[in-house]
Amino acid sequence: MTMEIILITGMSGSGKSVALRALEDAGYYCVDNLPPELLLSFIELEQQNHAERVAIAMDVRSATSLPLVPAQLRELNNRGVQVRPLFLDATTETLVRRFSETRRRHPLSSNRPGARGGEAAHDQQRALVDAIELERELLADLREQAHVIDTSVIRSSQLQVHVKSLLSAPMSQLTLVFESFAFKRGVPVDADYVFDVRMLPNPHYDPALRDLTGRDEAVVAFLKQHADVELMFSQIHRFIDHWLAPLARDHRSYVTVAIGCTGGQHRSVYLVERLAAAFSDRWVTLKRHRELDAV
Repeated sequence: MTMEIILITGMSGSGKSVALRALEDAGYYCVDNLPPELLLSFIELEQQNHAERVAIAMDVRSATSLPLVPAQLRELNNRGVQVRPLFLDATTETLVRRFSETRRRHPLSSNRPGARGGEAAHDQQRALVDAIELERELLADLREQAHVIDTSVIRSSQLQVHVKSLLSAPMSQLTLVFESFAFKRGVPVDADYVFDVRMLPNPHYDPALRDLTGRDEAVVAFLKQHADVELMFSQIHRFIDHWLAPLARDHRSYVTVAIGCTGGQHRSVYLVERLAAAFSDRWVTLKRHRELDAV
């Protein structure tokens, strides 16, 4: 049996420990903060031990050796070993808030003595932002090769569900992820393509539909009767359909298509449901509803 390997990287404070716990619950043997220098030998050892499912977490604490990882992933691929890279991300504002709430130091931050009071607090926040942006630069190559999950506005339970849903997707095929979201809560940073559908007729203004979602039959019927909605669906469908094969040939493992409306409840949900159904017979397809899943 081929060993399944998941490599978790991402921004400090983005939820890597939560993702690792989800994989542990799913039966993976999990190793946290493995030094990159040990990646190849560790996987060889686990192969000798006939391990079936392994999850490895790496972070910027191994900053000096992280540049080794992309080449190591290519080497493993050449050996016929498939690794599913997963990168957790969040906005800088979110990461600053999380570090402030937990009072943890960022692994790349340094104390700068001399300032007092408000000046010290300002300097600390500026230093934290600088550390986060430096971390983004150091992890850019890993992010480029991985499936990205934006944890900025999702709860730990949602992240665990997202991680576990990825396990059902074959590693050797391109996986298409459709995600609905609300613009008022920010654009997902994990999206490869973003479509704004706020100009479409909004069921929110019909009192009978306001509390429903784009998965309910009454909302579906309302949206289907509008030509602009059908036009938007067909144009998004045509665009994605045209580019999926070239993306697959370019060895992309995941493509995330985000559909946004004002509240992430009606129009974007409806289109994600329709698009996922339309592509599911030819591609491995997952769907997420960021705002609905948070309820």
